[in-house]
Amino acid sequence: MTDINQKLFSDFPPVTTDEWEGKINADLKGKDYDRALVWKTYEGINVRPYYRGENLGSLDYLESLPGEFPFVRGNKKTGNDWFIRQDIFVKDFAEANKKALNILGKGVTSLGFYFDCNTKVTKDDLAVLLKDICLEAAEINFVCPCDNCNCALPFAAYISERKENKTKIIASSPLDPIGSFVLKGNLKKDAFDELKVAVEKTADLPHFRTIGVHGKFFANSGGSIVQELAFALAQGVEYLTKLTGAGLSIDEVAQNIKFNFGIGNNYFMEIAKLRAARLLWAQIVKAFNPQNIESARLIAHSETNTYNKTLYDPYVNMLRTQTEAMSAVLGGADSITVLPFNAIFGDTTEFAERIARNQQILLKEEAHLDKIADPGAGSYYIENLTASLAEHAWNLFLEVQDKGGFVQAFKDGFIQEEIKAMAAKRDTNVALRRENILGINQFPNFSEVVKEEFQDTIFQASDFTEKDAEVETLKPYRAAQPFEALRYKTDVYAKENKRPVAFMLPMGNLAFRKARAQFSTNFFAVAGFEVIDNNGFKTVEDGVAAAKEKNANIIVVCSSDEEYAEIVPKVADLLGEEILVVAGNPECKPQLEAKGISNFIHMKSNILEELKAYQDKLGI
Repeated sequence: MTDINQKLFSDFPPVTTDEWEGKINADLKGKDYDRALVWKTYEGINVRPYYRGENLGSLDYLESLPGEFPFVRGNKKTGNDWFIRQDIFVKDFAEANKKALNILGKGVTSLGFYFDCNTKVTKDDLAVLLKDICLEAAEINFVCPCDNCNCALPFAAYISERKENKTKIIASSPLDPIGSFVLKGNLKKDAFDELKVAVEKTADLPHFRTIGVHGKFFANSGGSIVQELAFALAQGVEYLTKLTGAGLSIDEVAQNIKFNFGIGNNYFMEIAKLRAARLLWAQIVKAFNPQNIESARLIAHSETNTYNKTLYDPYVNMLRTQTEAMSAVLGGADSITVLPFNAIFGDTTEFAERIARNQQILLKEEAHLDKIADPGAGSYYIENLTASLAEHAWNLFLEVQDKGGFVQAFKDGFIQEEIKAMAAKRDTNVALRRENILGINQFPNFSEVVKEEFQDTIFQASDFTEKDAEVETLKPYRAAQPFEALRYKTDVYAKENKRPVAFMLPMGNLAFRKARAQFSTNFFAVAGFEVIDNNGFKTVEDGVAAAKEKNANIIVVCSSDEEYAEIVPKVADLLGEEILVVAGNPECKPQLEAKGISNFIHMKSNILEELKAYQDKLGI
């Protein structure tokens, strides 16, 4: 009979780290280890190619269990359940109520009611909005992007007349005057007084949160994960300091704060971000000496970022939001909003909203990711990322504190400069295609044509700055916007004119010509040009004749570096007004340039700037 207690792989001796490193260096054959295998992230973290158990030795938080301080392993002792949230933009209270009741029957367990900035919500309005909704069965959130409509007080008045068990009501009306300051440039003088009143008036609702911290503002402005985490924590500390100074206890303040994080496409880093956030926030609150250590729990709502979403090829947004939602779940988010794939268009559709709901329902009902507490636990990689993020975010957080705290650092321009520098770095990487946005700067849909008319604002950063702003503000944007504007410009031009044609002229070495033709078709399709690929031509004359027959505007010669010196000048001699482009960066480039050939595209090209230049040459 089989010995069921036999250890697996007992016949194999253990392999030490030195042995692994020796094998890796042998396979590298002299290549630099760090350059070849170590990933340097935007956050300044060097990620090794592998981790082992010995890398966990210094992580003391691993001794804690899920649901225990410092809560890095999650807020729940058993399971990993979260609220599936869908947001409703309230234009009519009765209609919003009707929609809320409808989606509550379709898997939603959390409602986010968004109000217009000029809306003044009363107790009677809430009676209409919340009619027939069981407040003990669903999380309720009231959101006013401008912080002008505080629902905390009318909600407290509304609940006072209801019979629900107040200890079972989970809700929020998060005011974030510092977040408004970040976007609008002014901080209301009585902002913290309003927060104090809201905290006091809702004191008998133990699970009602009145203070919001929006880390997603930093993420959607091009910031890194470390910046989002550090600045959100610094903002939270500002609320702790101001409100305890105004007479509230640390427990009262901490238990009223709700963090709102974005979720990006860096899968494992996003998992680690939420774990690191809980770890650092727990230590911060503990330093204020709360009476109840449970006050140190960080409650996090996660929302899929708009930063990496696209107007063109919008269905790819579903793939992005699916992995983003999964990373938020595995990181232990308390509630999650998956924005519909077409949310950036403006008004969404019922189909898009249903897909967004179902993406979370699949993770819960089919993947069963709600069953296991701290599902990332024990992963050498995730545990080390958590520790690295915590360290880097803490160092940046301390830098903000040294400058007088979040508000003062923002008034001094420190935070804006940090975010702008990171955003510029990321924008450059997108333009150089070191960071890919599928369907935008890499592998575009060749046949896609946007026929709708869009205002220029959809291709620009969002600017909420008030006229009398006292500071420079953050301006959320999407990384794809410059590329979308580029392609949309071509689409508009093509409505009245012939769409520009880029013709591939492959010759010579089979491997090089095919690879460079594929590279070049993707290159010019990014701008919405019609691209015509070919298998190859035996002579220059045949290739040029075929290009002229297709009325090509751009002819791209695709061959090997060695053959360009002979082929390209012959092509140039046969062309008229067509633009000649060489696919590559050959050694013979100076000689070709001396003959007037100036257009070269290659892996190091700034595709955004070069395509703009080609549009100018074509009169677009």
